[in-house]
Amino acid sequence: MTKKRTGVFVCHCGSNIAATVDVAAVAAAMAGEESVVCARDYVYMCSDPGQNSVIQAIKDNQLDSVVVSCCSPNLHEKTFRENAKAAGLNDFTCEIANIREQCSWVHKDRAKATAKAIRISLSAVKRVSRNLALEPIGIGVTRRVLVVGGGIAGIQASLDLANSGFEVVLVEKNATIGGHMIQLSETFPTLDCSQCILSPKMVEITRHPKITLMTSSEVQEVTGYVGNFRAKILKKATYVDPDKCKICDDCAKVCPVVVPNQYDLGISARRAIYIPFAQAIPASYTLDESSCLGLNPVVCGKCKDVCEAGAIDYDMQSRTVTEEIGAIVVATGFDLYSQDHLGEYGHLENAVDGLQFERMCSASGPTKGKVLRPSDHKEPKDVVFIQCVGSRDPARHCSYCSKICCMYTAKHARLYKHHVPDGRAYVFYIDIRSGGKGYEEFVQRTMEDDETLYLRGRVSKIYEDNGKIRVYGNDTLSGQNVEIEADMVVLALAMQPSAGTAEIAKTLKIGRDKDGFLQEAHPKLRPVESVTAGIFLAGAAQGPKDIPETVSQASAAAAKVVTLLSQPRLIRSPTVARVRSRLCTGCEMCVDACPYDAIHLENGKAVVNDVLCEGCGTCSATCVRAAIEVKNATPLQIQEMIGAVLSL
Repeated sequence: MTKKRTGVFVCHCGSNIAATVDVAAVAAAMAGEESVVCARDYVYMCSDPGQNSVIQAIKDNQLDSVVVSCCSPNLHEKTFRENAKAAGLNDFTCEIANIREQCSWVHKDRAKATAKAIRISLSAVKRVSRNLALEPIGIGVTRRVLVVGGGIAGIQASLDLANSGFEVVLVEKNATIGGHMIQLSETFPTLDCSQCILSPKMVEITRHPKITLMTSSEVQEVTGYVGNFRAKILKKATYVDPDKCKICDDCAKVCPVVVPNQYDLGISARRAIYIPFAQAIPASYTLDESSCLGLNPVVCGKCKDVCEAGAIDYDMQSRTVTEEIGAIVVATGFDLYSQDHLGEYGHLENAVDGLQFERMCSASGPTKGKVLRPSDHKEPKDVVFIQCVGSRDPARHCSYCSKICCMYTAKHARLYKHHVPDGRAYVFYIDIRSGGKGYEEFVQRTMEDDETLYLRGRVSKIYEDNGKIRVYGNDTLSGQNVEIEADMVVLALAMQPSAGTAEIAKTLKIGRDKDGFLQEAHPKLRPVESVTAGIFLAGAAQGPKDIPETVSQASAAAAKVVTLLSQPRLIRSPTVARVRSRLCTGCEMCVDACPYDAIHLENGKAVVNDVLCEGCGTCSATCVRAAIEVKNATPLQIQEMIGAVLSL
């Protein structure tokens, strides 16, 4: 092997590294290595002067490889590889030694941290000495996008993409798009009607020539890679032809089956054949097979008998559709934390969640805009609103803040006073979080209402007694115990990932965080990207969000997709697995181990699909004959890196 001329550049990162690590000592130690011909430190290596010094040092010292000891390669590997390229080197002759996250940030002993930083830097020197000059892999691109989820995030992303000239396939598992936003009565802080805002966008979805809408559908399988995915989508039978349906309601009138209405959160009922709500898109009835008396064979048949348009087809079958796409936006939304988990509140008949209260307040809701107690349909004169129900409670429920509860509780208190002017509202809260434009002013106006009393403290006990709900708590501001005899209680339940999020994450091979929300690639620099190239995140599927933030993230995800698919060819990293055919016996252990389905057998030998391979190294670790390895992360390189770290 030709002797390398390596340069090592150690960053202070202000005090992030230098406060714990003796940066000058690291540079001096590296200068003593045989292959290192240049070693220096700088306060901010990623700054313009710092980057220029790297480029100049490469030229002045005729370097053929570079190690930058700094922060995570997730942040600056691309930056310094571009520097190497600008100086005439191959991108992949530059390596990052992480001495911030993996060293300075996790240690307090300066001497030990410095020694560790030297070993980490030395391991990178050993690795780069055997790096090959690789060329990026170029691949073609399909300029179509799959959007999963038809709430406001999916709708916004779809319209942005379609208006940018890309074909969009929008998949929604329910019978209509609109998500939870369409269930709201009004939106904070402007108290706009949610239907007035969202309905025009829903209609635009159906009329846009670039958008294919698939409701009552689910993504079953996704194969391929960035720019060239293949998605199998199950289109479930609705037994009603939307092109023929006249929305006359004759079918629902004769249907003998009555079941809870999911759109109204069980407050109202619907028939087995139904339309979710008046503005539903597509504007068509749907026959719920799980509620119907029977279709195979047909038990009732009354709905078809009265359908003059001939829209009902009992023989309609579910079918699988395959779509070729280049990128995916996941916008699967949220669900409210289940009251089944709230043993301390039990299942009180007159305790409703936030969405149920929204449906009551809505003019198109089950009570036509009247706030009524579920038990006797009487107007409640005293209502207790409880915040942080299931949120911020790591011992029993969700540890995180659901972010929007303070705001929608303030909205609920105002809606209640609008519908019941002589009523009295009580709000139990831990603290108020109103971080949005106009949010703090909105909360303050609510708190200034003489008939709305904010009580700082948690509810300790709640139970029903003679048609009333007794609520016990403590007001920490006055130091007094509080007992309220309420007619109704409204629970601000935590937001959690929607049902099926785990399954779609597994299907798409994207990560989830500890709370089950979809995991972004980087919380600051790549907040709308998943760790899988070509798959982007939008809305509350990634974490609790209000409507403005959801729309912003949806547009950001769409912009990322436009940037990706506007390129004539996509470029991806060449650090992928390669097979040493003379050693391969065709045992298929690597084929079974590969999580990306990137390896197959040809003529009894393993072959790697460079475009599918993510260079994870699972195959290399599995192969007992060392017949497969990852470029620039070979077993020999790893052995030498381990030796450097252990000072062997």
